[in-house]
Amino acid sequence: MNPNELHVNFLNSFSSISERNIEELLKITELKSVKGGTQIVKLNEVPSKVYMLVSGVIRCFLSTESGKEFNKSFYLPFSFVGPVTALIQKKPSLFVFEALTDCEIYEVDYYKLMDLCKKDESLNMLYAKVLETVYMTYEKRLVELISLDAKNRYIELKRQIPDVEYLIPQYHIASYLGITAVQLSRIRKKIAKD
Repeated sequence: MNPNELHVNFLNSFSSISERNIEELLKITELKSVKGGTQIVKLNEVPSKVYMLVSGVIRCFLSTESGKEFNKSFYLPFSFVGPVTALIQKKPSLFVFEALTDCEIYEVDYYKLMDLCKKDESLNMLYAKVLETVYMTYEKRLVELISLDAKNRYIELKRQIPDVEYLIPQYHIASYLGITAVQLSRIRKKIAKD
């Protein structure tokens, strides 16, 4: 199966889209290679693009005035990535999206996508299904933060990303869990012992 078929199959897993609509989407999309460390969305940037991650790992983080970073999300292939609130409101992004590894991404012009969605019910349905998935992911993350302790948040992260410790630096994992790197090391040792 060629890579384009894989991407089309991924989109069709949300909602069936026609060849004609695939062609329309490709007109507003660009496949890009991004080096690790590249910020694809910068803090306070008013975004106009949304992304589909094809390969690599991206993180989303919030940075405080003092420069401390808090990781909100990690994205693996195939994921939709972007500052949804900033895009919808046409306001500066409060979040930074950064490639942790070299990545392949489809960059989609969000506002042209919205124009296509207004003209075609199946594309509108695809957009709605993608938004539902994004919302459910955020809601699941919120439930984990509220209801699980750090050890169980780490276990859940490992369930979602089995080789997380090889893909993502420990200090980023610790930030995502809301703990220090030392606490993460203790949790990992305890889990290995159990």
